[in-house]
Amino acid sequence: MTQSRFRLYDAAGVDVLIEGMARQAYGLLAGRPLTLVGVLRRGAPLAERLAQRLHALDPALDIQRTDLQVKRYSDDLRLLHPETRLDATPEQAAADFSGRVLLVVDDVLYQGHSLMRVFEYLRGRHAEAVYAAVLVDREAARWPVRAQVVGATLRIAPDDVIECSVPPFEAEWAITLCRQSGAP
Repeated sequence: MTQSRFRLYDAAGVDVLIEGMARQAYGLLAGRPLTLVGVLRRGAPLAERLAQRLHALDPALDIQRTDLQVKRYSDDLRLLHPETRLDATPEQAAADFSGRVLLVVDDVLYQGHSLMRVFEYLRGRHAEAVYAAVLVDREAARWPVRAQVVGATLRIAPDDVIECSVPPFEAEWAITLCRQSGAP
């Protein structure tokens, strides 16, 4: 089986998507304090970049950052943990987000397992509201989760894969479609 790769967004295109995400997120905040929760690995640098864009829109925004270690898939997108794993530090386990809006940031929303696990974890943390932001929404969620802030919506074949290249893990920002074709 061969794999074809198609670059959908280069670094400049991803930059435009993140700018749009910042504007969407700013509309949700209504001036309320924000905590950006990056889903490690690729959601964390994306959350940092989103924080920079939000500060550019409004330097007075109260923005805090934290990252959660969530693991379901390997980097090559093989399933590692059928029950999505979330590892929190003792400080994260004791966190109280009273009066804050939480924006959970990840690269791709596929079936929704990771976001659902994060939402379950954050449920008892007293946040004013919890939203999700993703660079790409595949609109294939199997769980009752959706992202309120979306860079791009890509409806692709079930066997195709969306790869988000995110520094420092890759050299440059990009979104690539990987399509399996041919006989094994």
